[in-house]
Amino acid sequence: MADAEMAAKKNSDLGVRLASAAVMLALAGAALYFGGKVLDTFIVIVALIAFVEFVLLVVKATENLSFRLAGILAGAVYVFVAAGIMAQMDSPSLILTLGVVIFTDTGAYLFGRTIGGPRIAPRISPSKTWAGLVGGMICAALWLAVWTVSLHYFGSNYTFSALVGAMWGVALSVAMVGAGLAVVAQMGDFFESWLKRKAGVKDSSNLIPGHGGVLDRVDGLLPVALVFGFLGWLS
Repeated sequence: MADAEMAAKKNSDLGVRLASAAVMLALAGAALYFGGKVLDTFIVIVALIAFVEFVLLVVKATENLSFRLAGILAGAVYVFVAAGIMAQMDSPSLILTLGVVIFTDTGAYLFGRTIGGPRIAPRISPSKTWAGLVGGMICAALWLAVWTVSLHYFGSNYTFSALVGAMWGVALSVAMVGAGLAVVAQMGDFFESWLKRKAGVKDSSNLIPGHGGVLDRVDGLLPVALVFGFLGWLS
């Protein structure tokens, strides 16, 4: 009975969630389209809101002042370094980064709902399953492979057979990176879920109808951006 009521509630919230998602996509798309200061301002606003929500979670999660200060400092580094990395990215790299997280979430949702099965860490995030993780890895790998190949090879002077060979060589290597980034995104999701559990709340805030807070939307994006920044630094 409880499961049926929960399912009915999710279905009733679907319209609100879709409307909110459309607004979020429109805002992010407009920021990407205009780029420059508009995009930088958008990233800063999102980072500030996410950080405020992070601070509120830390305050609720612990009563020890030293732990609070350490958590807030760590959160500032976590959020603003990731935001700074994204602000420095060109548009193709930023789209690639966002796509990894979007396709990870989409694959995890579809595979998790369709296949179900054992949960990864039910005490932290009851809805996350191993099937969902695999689905997220597959979809992120496909996205990274297709985007990278399209960016580097379409529009070139390759013959069809040479293009297929080049695509295969690049796609295989970047697909493995995409799968790894999907795991990183899920780790960010689990980290925020753990923090919300400690704070005793369901969402980081009620700012976005049907979706919770901004931190709930960027929890997987932050660690992925940090990894991209680290890989860029290595290269």
